[in-house]
Amino acid sequence: MTIKEIARRAGVSKGAVSYALNGRPGVSEATRARVLQVAAELDWAPNSAARSLSGARSRTVGLVVTRPAEALGAETFFARFVAGVESVLGPRGHGLLLQVVPAAETEEATLRAWARERRVDGVVLLDPRREDPRVGLVAALGLPAVVVGDPTLAGGLPCVWKDDAAAVAAAADHLVARGRTRIGRVAGPEELGHTGIRDAALVAAAARCGATAVVRHTDFGAAAAAAATLELVRGAERVDGLLFDTDLMAVAGLSALLGAGLRVPEDVAVVAWDDSVLCTVTHPQLTAVGHDLLAYGAAVADLLVRQTASEPVVDVEVEAPDLRVRASTGGTGCGVPRRSGCAGTGAADRPGS
Repeated sequence: MTIKEIARRAGVSKGAVSYALNGRPGVSEATRARVLQVAAELDWAPNSAARSLSGARSRTVGLVVTRPAEALGAETFFARFVAGVESVLGPRGHGLLLQVVPAAETEEATLRAWARERRVDGVVLLDPRREDPRVGLVAALGLPAVVVGDPTLAGGLPCVWKDDAAAVAAAADHLVARGRTRIGRVAGPEELGHTGIRDAALVAAAARCGATAVVRHTDFGAAAAAAATLELVRGAERVDGLLFDTDLMAVAGLSALLGAGLRVPEDVAVVAWDDSVLCTVTHPQLTAVGHDLLAYGAAVADLLVRQTASEPVVDVEVEAPDLRVRASTGGTGCGVPRRSGCAGTGAADRPGS
Protein backbone atom coordinates (compact mmCIF):
# COMPACT_ATOMS: atom_id res chain seq x y z
CA MET A 1 0.00 0.00 0.00
CA THR A 2 1.39 3.42 -1.01
CA ILE A 3 0.49 7.05 -0.44
CA LYS A 4 -0.57 7.14 -4.10
CA GLU A 5 -3.43 4.74 -3.29
CA ILE A 6 -4.34 6.73 -0.18
CA ALA A 7 -4.44 9.89 -2.32
CA ARG A 8 -6.68 8.19 -4.89
CA ARG A 9 -9.16 6.96 -2.31
CA ALA A 10 -9.18 10.23 -0.38
CA GLY A 11 -9.52 12.29 -3.57
CA VAL A 12 -6.47 14.47 -2.87
CA SER A 13 -2.93 14.86 -4.19
CA LYS A 14 0.06 12.80 -2.99
CA GLY A 15 1.53 16.00 -1.57
CA ALA A 16 -1.58 16.56 0.54
CA VAL A 17 -1.32 12.98 1.83
CA SER A 18 2.31 13.55 2.80
CA TYR A 19 1.44 16.75 4.64
CA ALA A 20 -1.46 15.12 6.44
CA LEU A 21 0.40 11.97 7.50
CA ASN A 22 3.41 13.91 8.75
CA GLY A 23 1.39 16.48 10.68
CA ARG A 24 2.65 19.36 8.54
CA PRO A 25 0.70 22.54 7.64
CA GLY A 26 -0.61 23.01 4.10
CA VAL A 27 -3.90 21.08 4.26
CA SER A 28 -7.20 21.80 5.93
CA GLU A 29 -8.22 19.91 9.03
CA ALA A 30 -11.04 18.28 7.08
CA THR A 31 -8.58 16.98 4.48
CA ARG A 32 -6.18 15.82 7.17
CA ALA A 33 -8.97 13.92 8.91
CA ARG A 34 -10.09 12.28 5.64
CA VAL A 35 -6.53 11.18 4.79
CA LEU A 36 -5.92 9.73 8.27
CA GLN A 37 -9.22 7.86 8.12
CA VAL A 38 -8.34 6.28 4.75
CA ALA A 39 -4.84 5.36 5.98
CA ALA A 40 -6.33 3.68 9.03
CA GLU A 41 -8.86 1.76 6.92
CA LEU A 42 -6.03 0.52 4.70
CA ASP A 43 -3.91 -0.47 7.74
CA TRP A 44 -1.10 1.63 6.27
CA ALA A 45 2.19 2.17 8.15
CA PRO A 46 4.78 4.82 7.19
CA ASN A 47 7.81 2.59 6.67
CA SER A 48 6.09 -0.41 5.16
CA ALA A 49 5.86 0.75 1.54
CA ALA A 50 9.43 1.93 1.14
CA ARG A 51 10.88 -1.20 2.66
CA SER A 52 8.60 -3.42 0.60
CA LEU A 53 9.70 -1.74 -2.63
CA SER A 54 13.41 -1.78 -1.80
CA GLY A 55 13.46 -5.28 -0.33
CA ALA A 56 15.74 -3.92 2.38
CA ARG A 57 16.15 -5.65 5.72
CA SER A 58 16.01 -3.59 8.87
CA ARG A 59 19.04 -5.34 10.42
CA THR A 60 17.15 -5.09 13.70
CA VAL A 61 15.72 -7.79 15.94
CA GLY A 62 12.90 -7.27 18.41
CA LEU A 63 12.41 -8.27 22.02
CA VAL A 64 9.15 -7.64 23.89
CA VAL A 65 9.29 -8.04 27.68
CA THR A 66 6.02 -8.56 29.55
CA ARG A 67 6.73 -7.78 33.18
CA PRO A 68 5.57 -5.44 35.97
CA ALA A 69 7.69 -2.30 36.00
CA GLU A 70 8.86 -3.04 39.54
CA ALA A 71 10.19 -6.47 38.65
CA LEU A 72 11.82 -5.36 35.41
CA GLY A 73 13.66 -2.51 37.10
CA ALA A 74 15.03 -4.67 39.90
CA GLU A 75 15.70 -8.08 38.34
CA THR A 76 19.28 -8.41 37.13
CA PHE A 77 18.33 -11.18 34.68
CA PHE A 78 17.25 -8.77 31.95
CA ALA A 79 20.33 -6.54 32.04
CA ARG A 80 22.72 -9.48 31.75
CA PHE A 81 20.61 -11.32 29.18
CA VAL A 82 20.31 -8.22 26.97
CA ALA A 83 24.05 -7.59 27.35
CA GLY A 84 24.63 -11.08 25.97
CA VAL A 85 22.27 -10.42 23.06
CA GLU A 86 24.02 -7.13 22.25
CA SER A 87 27.46 -8.80 22.39
CA VAL A 88 26.47 -10.66 19.21
CA LEU A 89 24.26 -8.11 17.48
CA GLY A 90 26.64 -5.14 17.66
CA PRO A 91 29.67 -6.73 15.99
CA ARG A 92 27.42 -8.09 13.23
CA GLY A 93 25.88 -4.71 12.49
CA HIS A 94 22.44 -5.44 13.96
CA GLY A 95 20.39 -3.45 16.44
CA LEU A 96 17.97 -4.46 19.19
CA LEU A 97 14.46 -3.00 19.46
CA LEU A 98 13.27 -3.49 23.05
CA GLN A 99 9.66 -2.91 24.11
CA VAL A 100 8.31 -3.31 27.66
CA VAL A 101 4.58 -4.03 27.91
CA PRO A 102 2.22 -4.77 30.80
CA ALA A 103 0.23 -7.68 29.34
CA ALA A 104 0.43 -10.55 26.84
CA GLU A 105 -2.26 -8.99 24.62
CA THR A 106 -0.13 -5.86 24.23
CA GLU A 107 2.86 -8.00 23.31
CA GLU A 108 0.93 -9.68 20.51
CA ALA A 109 -0.23 -6.29 19.19
CA THR A 110 3.37 -5.10 19.23
CA LEU A 111 4.51 -8.10 17.19
CA ARG A 112 1.79 -7.42 14.62
CA ALA A 113 2.81 -3.77 14.34
CA TRP A 114 6.49 -4.63 13.95
CA ALA A 115 5.73 -7.11 11.18
CA ARG A 116 3.36 -4.73 9.40
CA GLU A 117 5.86 -1.87 9.51
CA ARG A 118 8.84 -4.15 8.73
CA ARG A 119 10.65 -2.72 11.71
CA VAL A 120 12.43 -5.98 12.62
CA ASP A 121 13.87 -8.94 10.74
CA GLY A 122 13.04 -11.36 13.57
CA VAL A 123 12.03 -11.53 17.22
CA VAL A 124 13.01 -13.15 20.50
CA LEU A 125 10.11 -14.77 22.37
CA LEU A 126 10.71 -14.74 26.13
CA ASP A 127 8.70 -16.61 28.76
CA PRO A 128 6.86 -19.08 26.50
CA ARG A 129 3.43 -20.04 27.75
CA ARG A 130 1.66 -23.35 27.40
CA GLU A 131 -0.12 -23.32 24.03
CA ASP A 132 1.47 -19.92 23.44
CA PRO A 133 -0.51 -17.92 20.84
CA ARG A 134 2.67 -16.11 19.77
CA VAL A 135 3.96 -19.30 18.12
CA GLY A 136 1.12 -19.33 15.60
CA LEU A 137 1.16 -15.55 15.32
CA VAL A 138 4.80 -15.20 14.21
CA ALA A 139 4.29 -18.04 11.73
CA ALA A 140 1.26 -16.27 10.26
CA LEU A 141 3.19 -13.00 10.09
CA GLY A 142 6.17 -14.68 8.41
CA LEU A 143 8.37 -13.34 11.20
CA PRO A 144 11.48 -15.38 12.11
CA ALA A 145 11.56 -16.08 15.85
CA VAL A 146 13.64 -17.82 18.49
CA VAL A 147 12.01 -19.07 21.68
CA VAL A 148 13.91 -18.71 24.95
CA GLY A 149 12.71 -21.87 26.63
CA ASP A 150 12.33 -25.63 26.59
CA PRO A 151 11.71 -27.34 23.21
CA THR A 152 8.39 -28.69 24.56
CA LEU A 153 7.19 -25.06 24.74
CA ALA A 154 8.55 -23.83 21.40
CA GLY A 155 5.86 -25.23 19.11
CA GLY A 156 8.45 -26.25 16.54
CA LEU A 157 10.23 -22.87 16.46
CA PRO A 158 14.00 -22.79 17.02
CA CYS A 159 14.81 -22.43 20.71
CA VAL A 160 17.63 -21.88 23.17
CA TRP A 161 17.08 -23.69 26.46
CA LYS A 162 18.61 -24.97 29.69
CA ASP A 163 17.73 -27.90 31.93
CA ASP A 164 15.63 -26.20 34.61
CA ALA A 165 14.27 -29.50 35.92
CA ALA A 166 17.73 -30.79 36.80
CA ALA A 167 18.60 -27.52 38.55
CA VAL A 168 15.41 -27.63 40.64
CA ALA A 169 16.13 -31.25 41.58
CA ALA A 170 19.66 -30.31 42.68
CA ALA A 171 18.27 -27.48 44.85
CA ALA A 172 15.69 -29.81 46.42
CA ASP A 173 18.34 -32.46 47.13
CA HIS A 174 20.50 -29.81 48.75
CA LEU A 175 17.68 -28.65 51.00
CA VAL A 176 16.89 -32.22 52.03
CA ALA A 177 20.58 -32.79 52.77
CA ARG A 178 20.31 -29.82 55.13
CA GLY A 179 17.53 -31.57 57.02
CA ARG A 180 14.53 -29.90 55.36
CA THR A 181 11.38 -31.96 54.95
CA ARG A 182 8.80 -29.37 53.87
CA ILE A 183 9.94 -27.39 50.84
CA GLY A 184 8.02 -24.42 49.48
CA ARG A 185 8.43 -22.78 46.10
CA VAL A 186 7.54 -19.13 45.53
CA ALA A 187 7.03 -19.11 41.77
CA GLY A 188 6.10 -16.79 38.93
CA PRO A 189 2.78 -16.83 37.04
CA GLU A 190 1.26 -20.28 36.60
CA GLU A 191 0.62 -19.84 32.88
CA LEU A 192 4.34 -19.59 32.05
CA GLY A 193 5.80 -22.78 30.65
CA HIS A 194 8.98 -22.74 32.70
CA THR A 195 6.91 -22.30 35.85
CA GLY A 196 5.16 -25.59 35.16
CA ILE A 197 8.46 -27.36 34.44
CA ARG A 198 9.99 -26.16 37.70
CA ASP A 199 6.84 -26.90 39.71
CA ALA A 200 6.73 -30.49 38.46
CA ALA A 201 10.46 -30.96 39.04
CA LEU A 202 10.18 -29.84 42.67
CA VAL A 203 7.20 -32.08 43.39
CA ALA A 204 8.99 -35.08 41.85
CA ALA A 205 12.28 -34.39 43.64
CA ALA A 206 10.58 -33.92 47.01
CA ALA A 207 8.60 -37.16 46.60
CA ARG A 208 11.76 -39.06 45.70
CA CYS A 209 13.45 -37.75 48.84
CA GLY A 210 10.50 -38.39 51.16
CA ALA A 211 9.84 -34.67 51.59
CA THR A 212 6.73 -32.66 50.83
CA ALA A 213 6.47 -29.77 48.37
CA VAL A 214 4.06 -26.86 48.08
CA VAL A 215 3.95 -24.07 45.48
CA ARG A 216 2.62 -20.52 45.54
CA HIS A 217 2.36 -18.55 42.29
CA THR A 218 2.94 -14.79 42.16
CA ASP A 219 3.47 -12.00 39.62
CA PHE A 220 7.29 -11.86 40.13
CA GLY A 221 6.91 -8.72 42.26
CA ALA A 222 8.64 -8.26 45.61
CA ALA A 223 5.44 -7.57 47.54
CA ALA A 224 3.73 -10.70 46.24
CA ALA A 225 6.84 -12.79 47.00
CA ALA A 226 6.98 -11.51 50.58
CA ALA A 227 3.28 -12.25 51.12
CA ALA A 228 3.61 -15.77 49.70
CA THR A 229 6.65 -16.39 51.91
CA LEU A 230 4.79 -15.53 55.10
CA GLU A 231 1.80 -17.61 54.00
CA LEU A 232 4.03 -20.66 53.52
CA VAL A 233 5.85 -20.39 56.86
CA ARG A 234 2.78 -19.44 58.92
CA GLY A 235 0.12 -21.59 57.24
CA ALA A 236 -0.68 -25.25 57.58
CA GLU A 237 2.36 -26.24 55.49
CA ARG A 238 4.90 -24.64 57.88
CA VAL A 239 7.69 -25.05 55.35
CA ASP A 240 11.31 -25.17 56.51
CA GLY A 241 12.91 -24.67 53.10
CA LEU A 242 12.10 -22.16 50.33
CA LEU A 243 13.04 -21.97 46.65
CA PHE A 244 12.32 -18.65 44.87
CA ASP A 245 11.95 -18.05 41.11
CA THR A 246 14.16 -14.92 40.95
CA ASP A 247 16.84 -13.17 42.98
CA LEU A 248 14.50 -10.23 43.66
CA MET A 249 11.79 -12.52 45.02
CA ALA A 250 14.33 -14.30 47.23
CA VAL A 251 15.59 -11.03 48.72
CA ALA A 252 11.99 -9.96 49.41
CA GLY A 253 11.26 -13.34 50.99
CA LEU A 254 14.38 -13.18 53.13
CA SER A 255 13.40 -9.73 54.39
CA ALA A 256 9.91 -11.00 55.24
CA LEU A 257 11.31 -13.97 57.16
CA LEU A 258 13.71 -11.86 59.20
CA GLY A 259 11.01 -9.27 59.84
CA ALA A 260 8.78 -12.04 61.21
CA GLY A 261 11.48 -13.03 63.69
CA LEU A 262 12.50 -16.23 61.91
CA ARG A 263 16.14 -17.27 61.59
CA VAL A 264 17.74 -18.10 58.24
CA PRO A 265 18.84 -20.85 57.84
CA GLU A 266 18.10 -22.26 61.29
CA ASP A 267 14.31 -21.99 60.97
CA VAL A 268 13.96 -21.69 57.20
CA ALA A 269 16.60 -22.32 54.52
CA VAL A 270 16.42 -20.13 51.41
CA VAL A 271 17.50 -20.74 47.79
CA ALA A 272 17.27 -18.10 45.03
CA TRP A 273 17.12 -18.53 41.26
CA ASP A 274 19.33 -16.55 38.83
CA ASP A 275 22.34 -15.87 41.03
CA SER A 276 23.40 -12.21 41.05
CA VAL A 277 25.13 -9.61 43.17
CA LEU A 278 21.86 -9.24 45.10
CA CYS A 279 22.42 -12.72 46.50
CA THR A 280 25.83 -11.78 47.89
CA VAL A 281 24.96 -8.49 49.62
CA THR A 282 22.23 -9.85 51.89
CA HIS A 283 22.75 -11.17 55.40
CA PRO A 284 22.93 -14.08 55.33
CA GLN A 285 24.17 -14.42 51.76
CA LEU A 286 21.78 -16.41 49.57
CA THR A 287 22.42 -19.85 48.17
CA ALA A 288 21.41 -19.57 44.53
CA VAL A 289 20.93 -21.43 41.25
CA GLY A 290 23.07 -19.62 38.72
CA HIS A 291 24.03 -19.79 35.07
CA ASP A 292 25.89 -17.72 32.49
CA LEU A 293 23.27 -15.22 31.33
CA LEU A 294 25.68 -13.45 28.98
CA ALA A 295 26.28 -16.71 27.13
CA TYR A 296 22.55 -17.43 27.20
CA GLY A 297 21.70 -14.12 25.53
CA ALA A 298 24.55 -14.50 23.04
CA ALA A 299 23.31 -17.94 21.98
CA VAL A 300 19.81 -16.55 21.42
CA ALA A 301 21.07 -13.66 19.29
CA ASP A 302 23.36 -15.89 17.24
CA LEU A 303 20.56 -18.33 16.47
CA LEU A 304 18.16 -15.55 15.48
CA VAL A 305 20.64 -13.72 13.23
CA ARG A 306 21.45 -16.96 11.43
CA GLN A 307 17.75 -17.69 11.03
CA THR A 308 17.02 -14.25 9.56
CA ALA A 309 19.85 -14.88 7.07
CA SER A 310 18.04 -18.08 5.98
CA GLU A 311 20.80 -20.30 7.35
CA PRO A 312 19.87 -23.76 8.67
CA VAL A 313 19.38 -23.70 12.46
CA VAL A 314 18.84 -26.25 15.22
CA ASP A 315 17.82 -25.93 18.86
CA VAL A 316 20.63 -24.97 21.24
CA GLU A 317 20.97 -26.30 24.78
CA VAL A 318 23.21 -24.12 26.92
CA GLU A 319 25.08 -25.22 30.03
CA ALA A 320 22.75 -26.28 32.84
CA PRO A 321 22.47 -24.02 35.90
CA ASP A 322 24.48 -24.98 38.97
CA LEU A 323 23.92 -24.54 42.70
CA ARG A 324 26.09 -21.99 44.52
CA VAL A 325 25.94 -22.72 48.23
CA ARG A 326 26.06 -19.87 50.73
CA ALA A 327 24.95 -19.13 54.26
CA SER A 328 21.16 -19.08 53.69
CA THR A 329 21.19 -22.90 53.56
CA GLY A 330 23.99 -23.45 56.04
CA GLY A 331 26.84 -23.15 53.62
CA THR A 332 29.10 -21.61 56.26
CA GLY A 333 28.69 -24.43 58.78
CA CYS A 334 26.15 -22.85 61.10
CA GLY A 335 25.16 -26.08 62.79
CA VAL A 336 22.01 -26.87 60.82
CA PRO A 337 21.24 -30.62 61.07
CA ARG A 338 22.13 -32.59 57.96
CA ARG A 339 20.93 -35.83 56.47
CA SER A 340 21.72 -37.71 53.29
CA GLY A 341 20.52 -36.11 50.09
CA CYS A 342 18.87 -37.97 47.23
CA ALA A 343 20.74 -39.58 44.42
CA GLY A 344 19.70 -39.45 40.82
CA THR A 345 20.17 -35.82 39.71
CA GLY A 346 23.83 -35.98 38.78
CA ALA A 347 24.20 -32.40 40.04
CA ALA A 348 26.64 -31.42 42.76
CA ASP A 349 26.75 -28.40 45.05
CA ARG A 350 29.65 -26.06 44.57
CA PRO A 351 30.80 -23.34 46.97
CA GLY A 352 29.60 -19.84 46.23
CA SER A 353 31.88 -16.87 45.75
